[in-house]
Amino acid sequence: MLELKNISFEVSDEDSYEDKKDSHKEIVRDISLTVDEHKFVVITGPNGSGKSTLAKLIAGIEKPTSGSIFFDGVDITDKSITERAGLGIGFAFQQPVRFKGIEVLDLLRIASGRKLSASDACEYLSEVGLCARDYINREVNASLSGGELKRIEIATLLARESKLSVFDEPEAGIDLWSFQNLIHVFERMQKKNHNGSILVISHQERILNIADEIIVIADGRIADRGDREVILPGLLGTPSAINPCTGNEVKG
Repeated sequence: MLELKNISFEVSDEDSYEDKKDSHKEIVRDISLTVDEHKFVVITGPNGSGKSTLAKLIAGIEKPTSGSIFFDGVDITDKSITERAGLGIGFAFQQPVRFKGIEVLDLLRIASGRKLSASDACEYLSEVGLCARDYINREVNASLSGGELKRIEIATLLARESKLSVFDEPEAGIDLWSFQNLIHVFERMQKKNHNGSILVISHQERILNIADEIIVIADGRIADRGDREVILPGLLGTPSAINPCTGNEVKG
């Protein structure tokens, strides 16, 4: 489904200019990986390791400095976020976007690409634990909390029925109830979308614990990857391993 071949990404490092010579900082370093159909993959690692940048490269928000990205055999390296969405890649931001003047029902209709009925839209809202009658006609603006916006954004991905749903630290800024419900949403997505895959950037142990595969990123490179049963015990218990709940090293 998704294949990254030797992806690198660098930015200008303004703090290290010397004698007006251009200097660059490499955020992602020669990463190659694949995400197969109907897989739940979690990318974890220390803060600043390049995880969120990798998610943005997959979604099309950033363009790689080198390397290629393929989706269902199509080279999407130079395609925009809109073009990738049309091919079936959905992206949930760490901080959801507010759409002043757009109601929740309209947003769900835009996401699905069809004339959803109010009852259809309500089903998606119910999936993420929102009482539909309280939200269906609400405007997607500052009156909504971070947790509410996060759940509405996830409802739009459910409505879109993306082949690949990418979540950048979905636990950020939400309350404990919302987080617990988020785990159930992921589990339902796994069961319902048989041909789709989920890719999540996260430190959270509960999210890691439902993954099919875990990829550990450190210093812009893949440090380890494999089935959850193989990788997770090392993350939680090995001296100097990464604590997925904090992104810090666990000292032995």
